[in-house]
Amino acid sequence: MKVKPFLVDRGLALAQTGLVHRVLLPDSSGPHPTAVLLHGYWGNEDAMWVFSRSLPPHWLIVAPRGVAQEGDGRFSWQPRAPQEWPTLEQFDTAVNAITQFIHALPALYNADLHQIHMMGFSQGAAAALATAVHQPAWIQAIASLVGFMPSPAQRAVPPNILQDLPVFMAAGTQDERVPLVTARASAQAVQAAGASLTYKEYDTGHKLNAQGMRDLKNWWGSF
Repeated sequence: MKVKPFLVDRGLALAQTGLVHRVLLPDSSGPHPTAVLLHGYWGNEDAMWVFSRSLPPHWLIVAPRGVAQEGDGRFSWQPRAPQEWPTLEQFDTAVNAITQFIHALPALYNADLHQIHMMGFSQGAAAALATAVHQPAWIQAIASLVGFMPSPAQRAVPPNILQDLPVFMAAGTQDERVPLVTARASAQAVQAAGASLTYKEYDTGHKLNAQGMRDLKNWWGSF
């Protein structure tokens, strides 16, 4: 029988991680290479599993729920007003919550803290990049799917804060939510921070098409 991700919404695991989440445990003994999946605006812990098929089969996969409730079953990492782009500082609450969440994974699920990878969609990608800026030693790779790099409003990002960090960025040329000009500027910012960037554009809207999924799987396969 195929193993399915299970929901954690109560008990000790919730108290230690601080976030409702779903977990897919590998059948190996560990410590496990780990992928942290961050959903986009108005998503939840169920939204990212379509992308889990791109990940190596022996990894631990965890998908936390965002910190801000936006409606019935909908959550975000940073509430935003229309036409507003959240700044790096506005992600501080999310970054703190994600940091606590990751720190709890070794004791709960035998995650390898030296092999933490992140994959985010849209605003979840921004939260992943913000986390890497604050905790660069913790993150081994990031896949940013039709997302963006939050711009600092107050404190400048050190020029090499993401030095040699592998980052995959997928952008949609017809994206109405994260315009191509924003995606390209984000790619430049990530590269300026020292990341080892793989940047791809696809003829699609605010989603990843079939070619994007193939490219994503091939990229994850290099780890």
